[in-house]
Amino acid sequence: MAGKIVAVDDNEINLKVVSTTLEQAGYEVTTVTNGAEALPLISKMLPDVVILDISMPIMDGYEVCSKIRESKKTSHIPVMMLTAHNALDDKIKGFDAGADDYLTKPFQPAELQARIAVLMRRSSQRTTKADTTVEKHAKTISVFSLRGGVGVSAIAANIAAGISKVWGKNVALVDLSMAAGQAALLLNMSLRNTWLDLAHIPSDDLDKDVVDAVMLKSENGVHVLAAPRKVADGQLITPVAAGKVIEIIKEMYDYVVLDLASDFSDLTLQGLDQSDMILAVLSPELASVRATIAALDVFGDLGYKENKDIVLVLNRTFEAGILPRKNIEKALKQPIQIFIPYASQAFIDSINFGVPIVLSEEGGELVGIFEDIGFLLSKDTDRATPPKEPTPAYRSVMTRFEQRNQRR
Repeated sequence: MAGKIVAVDDNEINLKVVSTTLEQAGYEVTTVTNGAEALPLISKMLPDVVILDISMPIMDGYEVCSKIRESKKTSHIPVMMLTAHNALDDKIKGFDAGADDYLTKPFQPAELQARIAVLMRRSSQRTTKADTTVEKHAKTISVFSLRGGVGVSAIAANIAAGISKVWGKNVALVDLSMAAGQAALLLNMSLRNTWLDLAHIPSDDLDKDVVDAVMLKSENGVHVLAAPRKVADGQLITPVAAGKVIEIIKEMYDYVVLDLASDFSDLTLQGLDQSDMILAVLSPELASVRATIAALDVFGDLGYKENKDIVLVLNRTFEAGILPRKNIEKALKQPIQIFIPYASQAFIDSINFGVPIVLSEEGGELVGIFEDIGFLLSKDTDRATPPKEPTPAYRSVMTRFEQRNQRR
């Protein structure tokens, strides 16, 4: 057998669909109809993965997940939330309880099998001693769109700043759009150093000290590796050299955000290959949707859907005449997981003043949205363990979360 799975859902039809789908992939699936009965079984059986529904009597999925994480015996087991709940705050609550992944119903069988395969690999890599489970490497997030003009760079800057703001950690923002990268501009940084400073250094001579000297460091915790000043200079950066530099940066930071060009060049593929998560950004218009369908097809051909988290981000870049979200999801055959509302003036001001919206006093609701997104995209270990000295942003995320729960 490929691995052992415990699936918990009070709906027996749902359990049948899940077990059949996963048994076809060679997994051994044990089903339980309520959380209270599931916990002793999980403790005894120590499965490779646990799948939880959220809405269950006696004990809901959040509580079951929390108790799995509280026990040293079971805290290392990957947990997937499989539920009809699709709101951002539901996902945040699931991740806060310690979930590793979140998949909404109805799901495509192939997607469930692929996500479980990822969790199985994660399970095999984790030590059986929960108190020594540590993520040693950076979480690397690529922000990408095959269609330009949908806000990739602005979103990348806000995600990097948001993660740094929530956790109080330095975050690397790497501009891989060599022809027209604007990551430094978005953070009001002068191009004192760029990728060009690394172009003539042999790969064998690249190390942490060399790369650190080229990073532009802001007071807000975002450290930028900027694109060259001149378009022609971008041609001097080879994919091999870029790959080596990204590997070094991943050893230097807990989080790395890659701002990618709108193409599938060798340089872009190098960034995608090194990513744990890909944010596929689109706007609510036909050309952007078609470009996203094409990008997702390429992701499938490259095997990314099987070993990376691919998150759809809908950025409402204009006010009227937009395609309905449900129509976009139908065309893409998967749900949009992050939605950024229309806020044209806020983004324009952010770019002109070089202050990401998440760090702006004038950002309005978008400040909270990007803080929440920063939390949502963070490492499993960071989300599962409240910080000893929480930042104001972390407290704000938790407060919004509690307020949403109280309104229900």
